[in-house]
Amino acid sequence: MSLTITEIKNILSTTDYDELPEVLDGFRADERSGVIKLIKQFENKYSAHLAELKRLEEITMFEKDLYSKGYKLIAGIDEVGRGPLAGPVVTAAVILPVGCKIEGVNDSKKLTAHKREELSSIIKEKAVAYAFGMASPIEIDDINILQATYRAMRKAISALNPNADFVLADAVTIPEITVPQRGIIKGDAKSISIGAASIIAKVERDAMMDEYAKIYPEYGFEKNKGYGSAEHIAAIKEYGPCPIHRKTFIKNFI
Repeated sequence: MSLTITEIKNILSTTDYDELPEVLDGFRADERSGVIKLIKQFENKYSAHLAELKRLEEITMFEKDLYSKGYKLIAGIDEVGRGPLAGPVVTAAVILPVGCKIEGVNDSKKLTAHKREELSSIIKEKAVAYAFGMASPIEIDDINILQATYRAMRKAISALNPNADFVLADAVTIPEITVPQRGIIKGDAKSISIGAASIIAKVERDAMMDEYAKIYPEYGFEKNKGYGSAEHIAAIKEYGPCPIHRKTFIKNFI
C-alpha cells in the first residue's frame, strides 16, 4: 500500500538535509502530481540550504582568519538606533563559539521582525557570551550620537564575561578600548559575529520602544520605533516632545 501524499510530506519535512537527496530519490518513481510537486518543493528547499551553507562559509572568513592567529574569544559588535528621533542607541556584543554557524544570521535590516526574534533566541542560546550597552537620549544630546554610540559600545564590550580577546565592529574603530579590533564596512552582512550582534541589538531596542509606546502612546513608537515617520513628526508637532525624544534631532520640528 503506497504512502499518502501527506505521509510523504511528513517524511520529507522531518528528514535531515544530509539525507534529503537520497530520500527524495526514493519517491521519484511515484507519478502522482502531488508527489512530483512535493519533490520539486523539497529540491528547492535543499538548494536554498546549500546556498545558505556557502554564504555562511563566506561570512565566517574574518573569524577563521583570527582563529588561525590564535584568537578564540572574538566579539562582534553593532549598534541599532543612531538615526531615530527618540529613544536610546543600543549596542550588542556577541562572542560565538569557534566554528559556530547559525543559518539565517545576516544584517538585521534584511530580516523580518519574526525571523530576528527567532534568531535572537538561538544566538543567545549558542553564544559564549553576549552583552548590551545603551546610551540615553540625554547622553546623545550631550555628547552627540557618534560619541554616544562609542560609549554604548564600550559598555557592551566591558560587560562581556568572558572578556573578548578581539573585537570585530561594523564600519567603525572604537576609541578608548584596549582590546585589538578591526572595523569592517557593511560588517553586519560580512561577519557572522557582527551579524549576530546586529540581530540581538535590534530585538532588544525594538522591545524597549514597544514598552515606551505604552507610556507615550501618542507617538506610535510600537510602529516607528522612534524613527522619523510622517505620523511621528506630526505627533511631535501636535503634542510636543516627550522625555525620550532627542532634542538635537527634533529642533527643526518644534
